[in-house]
Amino acid sequence: MYDSILVATDGSDDASAAVTNAISLARALEIPLYGVAVVETRTAYDTGIVDPEEAEDRLRDQARDSLEALERAASEAGVSVTTALRTGPPHEEILAYADERDIGLLVVGSHGRSSFRRALLGSTVDAVVRLSERPVLVVDDEGASGRTSS
Repeated sequence: MYDSILVATDGSDDASAAVTNAISLARALEIPLYGVAVVETRTAYDTGIVDPEEAEDRLRDQARDSLEALERAASEAGVSVTTALRTGPPHEEILAYADERDIGLLVVGSHGRSSFRRALLGSTVDAVVRLSERPVLVVDDEGASGRTSS
């Protein structure tokens, strides 16, 4: 069926649900699990209120925390995981990492940390689903959403 899984995480509730599903699938199928968190670099803070370097440091810390949570959850489930922290446009970095590792299945949360969380399918997820040449399982914090793409 699948020979490896990549889960993208940003620490949001939906990403946490995606992590849980990815770990369960990797354990059940006895296949490698990979995790990626991406620090968005296109978001520019052009006001004097927020220091761009400080904002990027905060995003990098959140990404590291998300990967550490994935590593803990996988370890508790007896699943080994290889993680990566990337920087750039999230959908591009997720797809590039999947290509580099020749991933069989991508697992993503339906929405990330965006303030427009429930307005539409998250823009990163939308781009991943539309542009991926690999199957994509989209998960929300209620579990598998039933949306898959291949």
